[in-house]
Amino acid sequence: MIDIDLLLTWGATYKKVQHDEIIFHEGGCANFYYQVVSGSVRWVSINEEGREFIQLMVEKGESFGELPLFDDGCYAATAIAEEDTVIIRLHKSNFLQLLKDNPDIHFAFTRLLTERMRFKFLTIRELAYYSPEHRIRTLLTYFRKHHKHTCPVCHQIKLTRQQIADMTGLRVETVIRAMRHLHDKGELVIEKGKVYSLEK
Repeated sequence: MIDIDLLLTWGATYKKVQHDEIIFHEGGCANFYYQVVSGSVRWVSINEEGREFIQLMVEKGESFGELPLFDDGCYAATAIAEEDTVIIRLHKSNFLQLLKDNPDIHFAFTRLLTERMRFKFLTIRELAYYSPEHRIRTLLTYFRKHHKHTCPVCHQIKLTRQQIADMTGLRVETVIRAMRHLHDKGELVIEKGKVYSLEK
């Protein structure tokens, strides 16, 4: 989202986090802007039984946990390193001043938050009304169109069945079965355990 050299100029620092390490908890106070330098982060809600619902998978160059920086509220979800990851973080006060001094970056954040809100409307609608196959098809189509979690050349889906289950509120067994049905109907390809979306 923001050039790393610019972040460093404003006082940002690097931080290494290990696989499955919690970066911040839902309900915690937000003091930093976070951006992924390498690796990936999952942003999740966790129910009383400990099951995760993935709100967002954050990849290299993307930011996460911005909402409380703008409304002084608490974190809406928990951020966990999906793998060994390097993040860069900038204190909230410096981040807000950076936006004031750089309207183009501020506008980019407005677009980002709007895009993520649209994605939330999409997932809420899918969870409320549609079958497992429809949920998965819609999710994969969205990611392909927005060039996320999908190889731009071969269209391989870069998400595990468990991650798809955690994004759609389904059991992983249901995801496996639904994806097999989609494969049988020619709506995606499963080859040697890898899943490929079909460009339409």
